[in-house]
Amino acid sequence: MVLEATMICIDNSEYTRNGDYAPNRFQAQADAVNLICGAKTQSNPENTVGVLTMAGKGVRVLVTPTSDLGKILACMHGLDVGGEMNLAAGIQVAQLALKHRQNKKQQQRIIVFAGSPVNYDKKVLEAIGKKLKKNSVALDVVNFGEEDDGKPEKLEALVAAVNNSDSSHIVHVPPSSGALSDVLISTPIFTGDGEGGSGFAAAAAAAAASGVSGFDFGVDPNLDPELALALRVSMEEERARQEAAAKRAAEEASRQGGEQSSTSQDATMTENVSVGALADDNKRNDQTDNETALLEQALAMSMDDPRSSQSGGISMLDADMSDATMEDQDLALALQMSVQDTTADPASQTVMSDVLGDQSFMSSIIASLPGVDPNDPSVRDLIASLQGEKKNDDKPSNEEK
Repeated sequence: MVLEATMICIDNSEYTRNGDYAPNRFQAQADAVNLICGAKTQSNPENTVGVLTMAGKGVRVLVTPTSDLGKILACMHGLDVGGEMNLAAGIQVAQLALKHRQNKKQQQRIIVFAGSPVNYDKKVLEAIGKKLKKNSVALDVVNFGEEDDGKPEKLEALVAAVNNSDSSHIVHVPPSSGALSDVLISTPIFTGDGEGGSGFAAAAAAAAASGVSGFDFGVDPNLDPELALALRVSMEEERARQEAAAKRAAEEASRQGGEQSSTSQDATMTENVSVGALADDNKRNDQTDNETALLEQALAMSMDDPRSSQSGGISMLDADMSDATMEDQDLALALQMSVQDTTADPASQTVMSDVLGDQSFMSSIIASLPGVDPNDPSVRDLIASLQGEKKNDDKPSNEEK
């Protein structure tokens, strides 16, 4: 197998936008470059490949000679197309890059893709070719696209000046020939120069580089079964690990989502219950306070001393009646009438005392009050005290008789 360092010169000029090669000249050229890089690196593990562009703002080295196929293929993405091809400058920069290769035992080779017109005279190109031959640099030229201004003759003269023992080649690919990579795969650019090169091996390596290899992980199990098995086992373990990690992440996310939802619902229910209980307690307390105040007012008016001043009693009763009116209009009216009668006629006080002494009547009146329980011990004690006062008031009158 040939130990070789190769620089590939890409034409990214404005002419490569033409669509006479599917899908266009530049993309067809990129596919062919990928195949060549794969063939070169697969034919010998120590082979290196570099890539540069010849158009745009100037000649630019995308990647220096390396055996990392991934790095070589990655440099082909996102290239700018424009300007004119500078063939002479591209070849000279490629020769300089090969001169600084790390392994000096590698043979030097330049592969040029020319898809646009050549703006140099034949004599200039021949001089460049002689310089390459002097430095033991082989040259392969892929001529496609434009055929005007004697371009094929100029490129053939260049290759003839470089050629040494049939180490350099030129391939003309017209648009009617089909895909550029399909045509090149059967040419000496892929098959080598006869020094151990194999057309089948080059084609298989190129297919592996383009992602169409029939071997898993780009390794032939017939040549290295242990490596193929190790790669397969490693890939299965990695796939299982990724699936387990994804499953755990999904379960954790779902569990966190459920906990957050449950916590928010519990908080909402607790808040609603607390607010409702507080409102009920406030309402119940207000109602109890109102009923207690009403009962106290009624009892206070019934126990009012008739000997007190009429004006003071009426003013206090008016204030009490104004509060009672807010709760019960009927009860307030009845109490007001009874108070007026008592203050107007002293004789009615006796009748009022008789009424207060009637336990059944008082119980029925108190039972009619909203929220008052006549069986409440405190209410019973109050009625009993009123009846006791009545009896005490009746004893002096009997002694007088």
